[in-house]
Amino acid sequence: MPQWTSAVGAAQLARLLTSQQDRPAGPGSRRPPAYRALADGVRLLVLEGRVPVAARLPAERELALALSVSRTTVAAAYEALRAEGFLESRRGAGSWTAVPAGNPIPARGLEPLPPEALGSVIDLGCAALPAPEPWLTRAVQGALEELPPYARTHGDYPAGLPALRAMIADRYTARGIPTMPEQIMVTTGAMGAIDAICHLFGGRGERIAVESPSYANILQLMREAGARLVPVAMAEGLTGWDVDRWRQVLREAAPRIAYVVADFHNPTGALADEDQRRRLVEAARSAGTVLVADETMTELWLDPDVEMPRPVCAFDPAGSTVITVGSASKAFWAGMRIGWVRAAPDVIRSLVAARAYADLGTPVLEQLAVNWLFGTGGWEQAVAVRREQARDNRDALVAAVRRELPGWEFEVPRGGLTLWVRAGGLSGSRLAEAGERVGLRVPSGPRFGVDGAFEGYVRLPFTVGGAVAEEAAVRLAAAARLVESGGAVGAVAPGSFVA
Repeated sequence: MPQWTSAVGAAQLARLLTSQQDRPAGPGSRRPPAYRALADGVRLLVLEGRVPVAARLPAERELALALSVSRTTVAAAYEALRAEGFLESRRGAGSWTAVPAGNPIPARGLEPLPPEALGSVIDLGCAALPAPEPWLTRAVQGALEELPPYARTHGDYPAGLPALRAMIADRYTARGIPTMPEQIMVTTGAMGAIDAICHLFGGRGERIAVESPSYANILQLMREAGARLVPVAMAEGLTGWDVDRWRQVLREAAPRIAYVVADFHNPTGALADEDQRRRLVEAARSAGTVLVADETMTELWLDPDVEMPRPVCAFDPAGSTVITVGSASKAFWAGMRIGWVRAAPDVIRSLVAARAYADLGTPVLEQLAVNWLFGTGGWEQAVAVRREQARDNRDALVAAVRRELPGWEFEVPRGGLTLWVRAGGLSGSRLAEAGERVGLRVPSGPRFGVDGAFEGYVRLPFTVGGAVAEEAAVRLAAAARLVESGGAVGAVAPGSFVA
C-alpha cells in the first residue's frame, strides 16, 4: 500500500517553488547551495500547508526538468529533506511529504490558534473578534426561553427554523430586495452554505472563477471539493473588480460558479460600487454562470460616511443568476455558527434535499439566539459595538505598522476586518515562518491565491488593538529583520538553482 494520499505534479511544484520570491543578496551575503535552496523551499511549502502532508512528490528526473536543474541537485535536496524528517521514501512507491515527530500537522486554512498558546503568541491568523457582550448572553437566555416548544419536536429543520427564515427574508425585503421565506435556507455558518452550493453546482472537475486574491478557507474548501479554480485578478488598491477581465474569463472559461466578496473583500478590504455589481451580474448571466455573492462582511462598514451600495442580488430581480450567502459569524461572533443562503425557491429546495446526506440541519438553540437578536434590536446594538471595536483596532494597527515598517505598502479599507499589505519586497512565506519564532502568527499572501501567487504579501486582521497592536507590529518588524538577515527558513527565487 502506498503511504501517500495525494500527488503534486512537477509543473505545479515548480510554480509553487519559483513563486517564493527572494530579495537580492546584500553585500557580503551568500546564497545557499542550489540543493539547499530547493530543500528549504519544499520544507516551507509543507510547513505552510500549501503542499499537504503525505503528498507524493514528482520523481527526481521530472522535477529536474521542470526546474531546469540537474537531477543531482534534486536528489541532494530530497536526501536533505529525508534527513530532516520532511520526506519519506520507499522503493517502488516514490517519495512523499511528512513532518518530523513532535511537529504539529500544518493547517491548510486559517484555523484559530489553540487557546493554550494565546498567552505567548499574538494571533493575527484568524479574522475574528471576541463575542460582543452582554448581547451574546442575552441572546442565549432569550433562546432558552423560546426553546420548550421546539424541544417537543424531532429538532431537525433542514431548511432552518421557519421563524428565522421569515426573519431573514424580512431583513432582505427591508433592504429593498423582496424576499419570501421559501428563498432562504439556514446553514451552519457561511462555510456550510458555500460547501452546499459547491456540491450542488460545482461537482468534481467543474471550474469555479474566484477573485485573486480571495478568502483562503473558501479556496481550500473548493479545492477539496475537486473544483478547478480559475483566478481573476483584482485591480490594484481598493478599486477592486476589473469587470472587463471578469467578462473575458467568464466567456472563455465558462465556469459553473463564480465566487465574489463584493462587500469589504477578504483580504483586500475593497468595496464594489453599484456599476461593478450590475456589470458582474450581467457578465455572469451572459455566460450562464451562477454568481455566489458572499455578504459576510456587509454590515462591517467602519467609517460613518460610507454609503453602502445595493446588494449584488438587487441586480438579479428574477433570481436566476445570483445566490447570496450571509452569516452571523463575522458581524457578531465566530462562535455563532449561523449562516444562510438566499436564492430562487427551486435552488433552495435542491439545497435542502441534498442536505439530508450532509449535516441534516443547523443547531436549533443557535438559530433561536440569532432570531432573538434580529427581533429585539440586539443585533443592531451588538454590531454597532463591533464596528467601533474593529475601527479602533484598525486605526491602532495601521499606525503601529506605519511606524515600525514604514517601507510596507497598503491602503486603509473603510470596512471589513483585514488589511492587505505588500511586505516591502520580502517573502510572505518567510515572514510567516519567522513570525512563529518571535511569537506572532500571521498568514502569508500565497494562502489567498492560486498556485503560489502573492508571495510578497501578508494579511493583517483588525483583531487586536492598543498595546497589543503595537506589540504585534514590533514582532512583525522583528520577523522582517530575521528574513532580511537570512535567519528564517530559506525560499527559492527564480534563477537561484545552479546545477
